[in-house]
Amino acid sequence: MAGSVDKIFFLCLLLLSSSLLASSRPTVLNPKKPCKRIVLYYHDTMFKGDNVANATAAIIANPNGTGLGPFKFGKTVVFDDPLTTDNHFHSPPVARAQGFYFYDMKTTFNAWFAYSLIFNSTKYKGMLNIMGADMMDEPTRDLSVVGGTGDFFMTRGIATFKTDEVEGADYFRVQMDIKLYECY
Repeated sequence: MAGSVDKIFFLCLLLLSSSLLASSRPTVLNPKKPCKRIVLYYHDTMFKGDNVANATAAIIANPNGTGLGPFKFGKTVVFDDPLTTDNHFHSPPVARAQGFYFYDMKTTFNAWFAYSLIFNSTKYKGMLNIMGADMMDEPTRDLSVVGGTGDFFMTRGIATFKTDEVEGADYFRVQMDIKLYECY
């Protein structure tokens, strides 16, 4: 009897240790094959005093809008912008981008973003959290997807920005190619 108990104990210990070993292996991420990809258009309409109904962004620091020097250093903007699946402003939004950005370089245009994409559609529910530097002089810029909730629980990846339209300081549209590499 004692011998069979020892054998069962040994088998249980072997199964437990092999399952722990298998689960402790690092996940191998393939940069060429994301587990999920979403392309969205981010529409930012700046409040300019007479467009309260249509504005989706407002300057909260440095209200005169000029910043320190020619590159708007120090200017901070808070936003609640619609996201669409095409580049038409009046298309139905599939999500909202809510957060802020501030201009953080004195030698060129550069902004640092921190925001959440909030999905509440038939296709997706939950949030993606994105942050990073937007080097505006570059044709494409990568920001980090640092987490999420709902359909995007604990995800990580890259959001590639590509400027699609700029209308002075009043409006800009950015194409966001979001590639998620860790999906649960």
